[in-house]
Parts: sequence; structure tokens; C-alpha cells
Amino acid sequence: MHFLIRSFLIWLLFIPLAVLNGALRDLLLTPELGDTLGRAISSLTLSLLIFGLTMLFVKKLGVDTLSGLFIVGGFWLVLTVMFEFTFFIAVMGHPMDVLFEDYNLFRGRLWLLVLATTFLSPVLAFRIRAGRRP
Repeated sequence: MHFLIRSFLIWLLFIPLAVLNGALRDLLLTPELGDTLGRAISSLTLSLLIFGLTMLFVKKLGVDTLSGLFIVGGFWLVLTVMFEFTFFIAVMGHPMDVLFEDYNLFRGRLWLLVLATTFLSPVLAFRIRAGRRP
């Protein structure tokens, strides 16, 4: 279970990346490209940042089994969704329907890509770093 503590500490590093990414989206991308394209680029950027961070720290997880890596990814996914809902609704005071707009792929929203990256990054990063399958 020590790997969950390490996983949590690594996941905490995602928060400043996401906040900075969102701020840059709102300040630079959205005014120039519009909301839909700005959010799409921002989602791609955050996905790359999460994967990059995972590549840096995957060995620190202390997990080398496929099931363990999927547990870490699932843990990160749950933490991310809980944080998103808590921050968006409780802290920012936005209504739930506004939050769910980011989940609508048919409107060009790519937030689900960020969640998929969060879930799959431990497995993919381990495979790349180890040069083998877990």
C-alpha cells in the first residue's frame, strides 16, 4: 500500500500543472482562438504534461505489475474527478451542467482525453521506460 502514498504525492504535482495550463488557456489561447479550440489545445497540452510527469516518476511508484499500474491509474482518475467536481462546484461555484459541457466530445471538448491519459499513463510510461511489458 506504500505505492498508493507515492502515487498520491505524484498526483499532487498534476494540480499546479493543470492550474497553470488552465490559466494560460484563459489568458492566451481562448482570446486568440475561441473557447472550443482553446479548450481542445489546452486538453492536449495537459495530457502531454501529465504523461511527461508520469514518465519522470513512474519508477518512483515502486509498481511493476500490470494490475498495480492500472490501480495507480484508476486511483489518479478517481482523485482527478473528485478534485475537478469539488473545485469546480464548491470552490468556483459553477453549476454542474457547465462542468458536464467539458465531457461533450460532440462539441469539440477533449476533457475525456485528459482523463484517459491520467488513467493510462502509468502503464504506458512503465512500458516505455522499462522497454518491456509489465
